[in-house]
Formats: sequence, C-alpha cells, structure tokens
Amino acid sequence: MRLSSLADYAVVMMAAAARHGAGARLSATILAAETGVPLPTAQKLAGKLAAAGLLETQRGAAGGFVLAKSCETITLADIVEAVEGPIALTSCVEEAKHDCALESACKVRPHWGVVNEAVRGAFANVSLASLSTVRPEPVEGLSFSSKGKDRASTGSARTDFDSVSIA
Repeated sequence: MRLSSLADYAVVMMAAAARHGAGARLSATILAAETGVPLPTAQKLAGKLAAAGLLETQRGAAGGFVLAKSCETITLADIVEAVEGPIALTSCVEEAKHDCALESACKVRPHWGVVNEAVRGAFANVSLASLSTVRPEPVEGLSFSSKGKDRASTGSARTDFDSVSIA
C-alpha cells in the first residue's frame, strides 16, 4: 500500500502550515517554497483541503488560508481522505461497489472491513500536531539514504520516501 504523491504532498503542506502556529495566514506560494511542492500542486491541494473543511480560505490582497481546526484535532486520516476519498484497501470494502470478479465466492471478503478499519484507525490516531514536530533522528526500524540527491534543504520535515526501506 502506498499513498499517492498528492496525499503525501498534502500531509507535507499541512504539517508545514501547523508549524506556523494557530491562526497563521499562509499562501500556497509560501508553503510551496517551504516544502518544495510545486506551486500549481500546492494551489490544487489547498482547494481540496479547504473543501474538506481542513483549511479556511480568504480571497483578496490579504487572502490566504489558515488551519480550520486545531492541529491536535486534524488527523492523518482527515488529510488523506480529503485528497484520496475514503480509505479503502479493496473495492469490496465500499458498500456501493460490486466490481470484484471474485466477490461471489470470496471467503476473505468478510474480513476486509475489519482490516480496513484497523488501517484507518491507525491513520486516525496520528494527529497533525505530531506530524508537524520535526524529528531529526530516523524512526526506529527505518533506514534513510539520500541516494546522492543534491537538493537544497527546504526547511521541511519531508523525507524522500523513495529511499525508505523497512528493516
């Protein structure tokens, strides 16, 4: 299972916004510069996050956006679902979908709901507040390498997950 680049970028942007503090009015330009997310993508994601009620937007010269809720109440699940829609590991988890060729004979189907809820629950237990805390040391069990990339630091806590390996 892998998050899409858009979901990943949304998490990176929301964490950067949270590091600015409650009530800080930001622009997509500022967050794009801080995180390395391309400006058109940052603008698109800001719209999706606002539509999901995670950001409040204001147009005009003094415009921009602010977090709509405290970073303690916004979860990883909220951000991922704002971009991707409901977390669903398989199509049979969604009640309205019946597009699996194995559905009528599948003995595992009754269990996917439990598995899906466990994954969603894990995402829901990670707050934006915890995601916005910069952790300079690697997480135990993960090794990080730069793979020779010479990009300037953007000041974000973004990690290049293409280079993550689970031990």
